[in-house]
Amino acid sequence: MKRWGKYIKPYLKYFIAGPLCMVVEVIGEVLMPTFLALIINAWHAGTLTPASSIGYAALMVVTAIMMMLGGVGGSYFGAKASVNFAADLRSDLYAKVQNFSFANIDKFSTGSLVTRLTNDVTQMQNMVNMCLRMLLRSPGMLIGGLIMAIRLNPSLSLVLAVTIPMMLLSIGLIILRGFSFVGKVQDRIDNLNSTVQESITNVRVVKSFVREDYEIKKFDAANTGLKEIGMKAMNTMIFMQPVISFFMYASSLSVILLGGNTVLAGEMPVGDLSSFVTYVNQIMFSLMMVTFMLMMMSRAMASAKRIREVLDEECDITDVYATYPEKQVTEGSVEFRGVSFRYYKNSEEKVLNNIDLKILPGQTVGIIGSTGCGKTTLVSMIPRLYDTDEGSVLVDGVDVRDYSLFNLREGVGMVLQKNVLFSGSIEDNLRWGNEDATDEELRYFADKAQAHKFIESFSDGYASQLDQGGTNVSGGQKQRLCIARALLKRPKILILDDSTSAVDTATEAMIRKAFAEDLSDSTKIIIAQRISSVQNADMIVVMDDGCITGVGTHMELLETNEAYQEIYESQMGKRGEA
Repeated sequence: MKRWGKYIKPYLKYFIAGPLCMVVEVIGEVLMPTFLALIINAWHAGTLTPASSIGYAALMVVTAIMMMLGGVGGSYFGAKASVNFAADLRSDLYAKVQNFSFANIDKFSTGSLVTRLTNDVTQMQNMVNMCLRMLLRSPGMLIGGLIMAIRLNPSLSLVLAVTIPMMLLSIGLIILRGFSFVGKVQDRIDNLNSTVQESITNVRVVKSFVREDYEIKKFDAANTGLKEIGMKAMNTMIFMQPVISFFMYASSLSVILLGGNTVLAGEMPVGDLSSFVTYVNQIMFSLMMVTFMLMMMSRAMASAKRIREVLDEECDITDVYATYPEKQVTEGSVEFRGVSFRYYKNSEEKVLNNIDLKILPGQTVGIIGSTGCGKTTLVSMIPRLYDTDEGSVLVDGVDVRDYSLFNLREGVGMVLQKNVLFSGSIEDNLRWGNEDATDEELRYFADKAQAHKFIESFSDGYASQLDQGGTNVSGGQKQRLCIARALLKRPKILILDDSTSAVDTATEAMIRKAFAEDLSDSTKIIIAQRISSVQNADMIVVMDDGCITGVGTHMELLETNEAYQEIYESQMGKRGEA
């Protein structure tokens, strides 16, 4: 409860008012059969007068109004409390996920995180709402009904002493079996969400390879898996209502048969028998509601466990112990000292192995090498998207772990290998680089990134809407928008991870010119596959299999580095032919 207390405390008045209102309704529910019994007994005894009839009627009307107000109030406050509880919980979950490192996110699938933020939180919300409405109402009706039934006829109440334990035992067995399927249902929902998200996000790839049938089969398998486990759970729980109904009607019938003889013998007024039957139904109904609460709570408990897994996940990259949290990146120097890294910490194979590299402020550095040699991983260490396993990364002579994450990442701009745009206008996406940028600045840097011309060709210009992921613009247009966004940030360190691969060489040359003119005092690190993208860099780093195999200028590496020579000759031809 300590975990959930922070979501209850701000709305404690609703959590208190809801059950109190339900208590008012319960009192009315318990009293109403007694009032009815008084009327029937008075009529049967011939003592019912017009005045007493009006009195009874007025009493029952007032009680009914109070019950109505209590029920409406309980529902209102219950909904108010549960919705706010869920909203705050979902906000904390989302904030937690936003603080996850890449390694944390890798631990959970995207589909699973979506399910936890939506379906699992909704399960918790429904449970809170149900508990506030029924946690006092159902036990209150059960206890009140039992007291009133025993008061009316203790011997007839023995029927309940037999049926209630049998009913509880039967329901308990059903719930125990049903509970075993609850966690599996949520896991299958995770799988279905992941399948749908992957297929829709990559719909262009699916269509280009004509794999629609394969994706449909994949979805059908995930959907069938969810259906089958859902049916198993439902096949177990469908016995609940018939079992409850059986014991409810069996109890009522037994009371009527036994109580009828008591009435005929003159040992019990007929009104009391009618009231007793009503109390039996109330008791059974309250037991049914308790079992439904237990069912909902069992599913909510599984959801709560999954939510706790996210909330309790330790973020492996934090700035809690930062030595210089106020320090900002002002120069842009970068140094790698004995850096080694593994994605899987129990693996012997290192993605980066003992990297030593020093980059001076304002330098343009190219990094080139075969696919999978660790280029992207290396530059990801600078803004702490990953932390080193061994060694350290220094920015402006300070270990990156001693900066606040905000200040460090504010000083580093990245154009990722996989360019990402968000749904919204082009203008909104560009302002990720600088939310306070003027319209003139947007256009200036879009022009420098060779994006202004195609933006203006759209009917709505900078107000044009982008689909999720920027799927309604080409790969080259997407790259140029991402470069413009990075230029707007004016970072002291700019990292370009193969970010001009989808543009032609002439456009790339103009973009490089913009870097030289507008970010002349910034350090520029360019990861590329093309020699032409890095040959004019102040320094080129050649990587292979997680190690640096050469550092120098274009001409120096052509003379001394065999790997660089092979890349050059494969792209440009032999030096004598170039």
